[in-house]
Amino acid sequence: MDNTNKKKLCIAGASGLVGSNITRTALLRGYRVNGTMRDCTDPTKFPFLKSLSGGERLDLFSADMSIENNFEEATRGVDGVFIATLVPTYHGSSGMVAADMNDEQGYEEIIMPTVNGCLNIMRSAANNGVKKIVICSSTSSTNPIPPVKVKNEIDHWSDETEQCRAKKYTSATKTIMEKAAFKFALEHDIRLSIIMPTGMFGPVIIPEHMERNPHVWLKSLIDGGVGRHERVPNDSTSMSHLHDLSSLFIAAYEDSEAKGRFFGVYDSWHWQDIYDELRRILPDMQMPLPIVGDLKPATQFDFTRRDSLGVRFRDIPSCLKETVAWIQTNPFERP
Repeated sequence: MDNTNKKKLCIAGASGLVGSNITRTALLRGYRVNGTMRDCTDPTKFPFLKSLSGGERLDLFSADMSIENNFEEATRGVDGVFIATLVPTYHGSSGMVAADMNDEQGYEEIIMPTVNGCLNIMRSAANNGVKKIVICSSTSSTNPIPPVKVKNEIDHWSDETEQCRAKKYTSATKTIMEKAAFKFALEHDIRLSIIMPTGMFGPVIIPEHMERNPHVWLKSLIDGGVGRHERVPNDSTSMSHLHDLSSLFIAAYEDSEAKGRFFGVYDSWHWQDIYDELRRILPDMQMPLPIVGDLKPATQFDFTRRDSLGVRFRDIPSCLKETVAWIQTNPFERP
């Protein structure tokens, strides 16, 4: 592959679950990448990133979004910035669980560190003349009150006031962050796209990501243990394959017309259907207790905007089957 004409990208949060997969996809497509981590010398992370195909085109930088101007070097000379550092925070700096906080604590310890961190990265990008930014958020910002039958990314926003009233400060963070990011982008003439995923399946790049859901509970099922639930919840969840999701991020950057919000999921299934599908893959797995009551309908999405980016998503059975098969290879065990 001739990479001489490929541009350089900055991926903030390159060692995260989403960021590492965006890094993988960007390198496979021939881009040069500036990847940021809190500690770019971390021996549990950087060797796995540098060993990616095309890793010779990856430069790693130490950067912390809580420190103003800390992303100046990493965003210098790049054509686009991907912000994948905004992981959900469930505990504040005091150690208190988000659900136990009042609004003042929720804003100070959960919401504003993420909002300000995102704006710090965007400010560095703007200082260096970057005009294309793609942010990883969450579908938790698209839950209007009252609920709608079919959600879309343009009309449907969560109400951050109601989210805070319900002690959902982690979810409110995404809603508030997105609005602040769009305001900043408008003021600085930046083409901003925001991708909103939920459950992310498929191979991971950094071993510690195996210790998080969904991989940890799928591994438990594979080993004969309990899955994510003791009883099937009367609820649905959406999911995507990490390789498809990372392709969507790159597509949003590459499409000169792309801006605004895009769902980053294939679809949503009821948990009963998910466990039934898993039992077809793992016939001897331990099933959770049966559901109580009539099944609630799964969340429905309008995928017109997602599909406009031209990325084909694997369906849910494929996500489950491929993830289980990959985990069964024990990918990080040394021979």
